[in-house]
Amino acid sequence: MYRAIAKNKRNTVFIILLFLIIIGALGVLAGYIYHSWSISITVLVVATGYALIQYFAASRLAVTISGGREIQKADNPRLYRIVENLSITDGLPMPKVYIVNDPAPNAFATGRDPQHAFVAATTGLLDIMDDAELEGVMAHEMGHVQNYDTRVSMIVFGLVVAIGFIADLFLRFAFFGGRGNDRNNGGGGGNPIVLVFGLVAMIIAPLVAAGVQAAISRQREYLADATSAMTTRNPDALASALEKLAQYGRPMQRQNSSMSHLWISDPNRPGMMSRLFSTHPPIPERVARLHKIGGEF
Repeated sequence: MYRAIAKNKRNTVFIILLFLIIIGALGVLAGYIYHSWSISITVLVVATGYALIQYFAASRLAVTISGGREIQKADNPRLYRIVENLSITDGLPMPKVYIVNDPAPNAFATGRDPQHAFVAATTGLLDIMDDAELEGVMAHEMGHVQNYDTRVSMIVFGLVVAIGFIADLFLRFAFFGGRGNDRNNGGGGGNPIVLVFGLVAMIIAPLVAAGVQAAISRQREYLADATSAMTTRNPDALASALEKLAQYGRPMQRQNSSMSHLWISDPNRPGMMSRLFSTHPPIPERVARLHKIGGEF
């Protein structure tokens, strides 16, 4: 299991490097076509700044988008004490705890580091889970915090947004950029070859980014499942919770694809594209892995 955790961490580093290569390639391509490296520099600087803004703001935004309400121990002693006990067990700061008023059973964690962490559970999750199952789910979410998956998620989210921004900017350059300079220096605006590059960049880059985001999220879900099993020493409880999520799961009332990778179960309506770019591994595979871990204890 420790080897699997180490492998997942290495794979995550490789995938993030791939993100950076995509961003750099788009910037260099824009500069090459328009014979101006200032375009490359501008695109990369703006994209990096935008990704940083997303990195610092996305956690609070995710809580707001989900409709989460912060609670204290008196508001829901059961959930708060479970999170509190897990924080002590893991040696982590107590995260802010939120409840999302939604009948769909689900939970998520976010935050750029353990000192700025948020964990949330829906009312639907609290209704169907017994204490051991709820502990397994929240240990999974605390595992994301402990493993800095929440930071990785924020970085990946920012990079995905940056790639989409660059692709959109590149397309605008392809259609409109340089027209005022065509007569003087042969700028790229209006050139059919440039239009083709722009269209390809617009279509392919975000799709690649979405695929990479899904791959990274699947790796982190397996890792958080393993961490939950190690923390609670009861992997069968999380396996039972996941089976309930599969049985009683439903789309969230407030869906947002940009934060779907944060939830323990995919909150979106099923569809061909959502399955292709799903940020979650199949629940039967996760359950099988947890039962295998349980047999090793």
